[in-house]
Amino acid sequence: MSDRFKRRDFLKGAMATGAATAVPFSLVELSWGAGGTPESAEAQNFTFAYISDSHLTHIKGQNFNENFDGGLKRAVTELNFMSPKPDFVIYGGDLSQLGKKEELDHGLEIMSGIRNLDVKWVIGEHDYYLDLGKYWQDNISDLYYSFDHKGVHFVVLNSILTYDEWTHDRWPTAMERMQQMARLDNPEGSPFMVGREQREWLAKDLEQVSKSTPIVVLSHSPLYQVYKPWNFWTDDAAEVQQILQQFDQVNVLHGHVHQIMYNQIGNITFQAMMATAWPWPYPVSYAQHDNSVPKTTVFMNRADPHNSRDGTGWGSVDLITGRETIHHTLWRNTNRTIAFSEEKGHPVDSKYQKPKNQIPPQDHY
Repeated sequence: MSDRFKRRDFLKGAMATGAATAVPFSLVELSWGAGGTPESAEAQNFTFAYISDSHLTHIKGQNFNENFDGGLKRAVTELNFMSPKPDFVIYGGDLSQLGKKEELDHGLEIMSGIRNLDVKWVIGEHDYYLDLGKYWQDNISDLYYSFDHKGVHFVVLNSILTYDEWTHDRWPTAMERMQQMARLDNPEGSPFMVGREQREWLAKDLEQVSKSTPIVVLSHSPLYQVYKPWNFWTDDAAEVQQILQQFDQVNVLHGHVHQIMYNQIGNITFQAMMATAWPWPYPVSYAQHDNSVPKTTVFMNRADPHNSRDGTGWGSVDLITGRETIHHTLWRNTNRTIAFSEEKGHPVDSKYQKPKNQIPPQDHY
């Protein structure tokens, strides 16, 4: 066991050293999934990588937005250099900008450059609302499903559905529907939801899972309600949380918000992952009036939100006895690690949150 701990300490130090260099890889802390403490015989090392929100944009013919292409290509390249290798890769949604076949095929071609790693896919609203997920289902992945890995139960949800009357009855063409949902600050949009069918499926899927099994839920939108004017919002988040409350440890990973956010509600830890396309400013910095944004984190150290790469990147995730530690690899900013604090009972940003500056997590809407 001493060798295992020495290796973990080495990797911690190596990551701290590498953060200041331009070397395109990250060394991550070794960690353990289900099976108890690191000292137990059943413990297993377990990491995975997460890429999200590339928004590949078709212009015409064989031409695509080069900046967005470059973000995804860089993530794939850095992932291939990563050591130790993760067990698999999550793609967190919004591979495309308008859900066009050309964009999705282009994204699959770039992602095919990932060497010898399985990819698990989450659909985003930009992938969905042109054809309501048909091309995605036929060529990429189911819209929701579950899988198990080294004692952890993963659930993938399609969290970007909305009301049937908005989806089916309101728009004269599929592209107009897609363009409406693709906007950020859009009064013609409609709130996201998981929906009754998936909630019933989720409850049934979890029936045979032990309450002590770590649960990781992968969604595109946050499964709590952050900021409705920007659709950083899931209407039935509380109902989904109620299904998950029976488990000892639940972690929700999502994309969509293009910024670092995290929260704790009861037994559920929420973590947002970075985009490879562009950063959004925090909603509270956008509106010059009172708003309902939960005080879940501190502002990212990003002086210029219009910098096309500051505040973008990808991440690696360690499961430490069922709790997630997120290593954010930021391409033009300081890398950040957010880890669950057993003492405090919620995630803590080890880089920026000094104890005197920590803000209590949201415990209600």
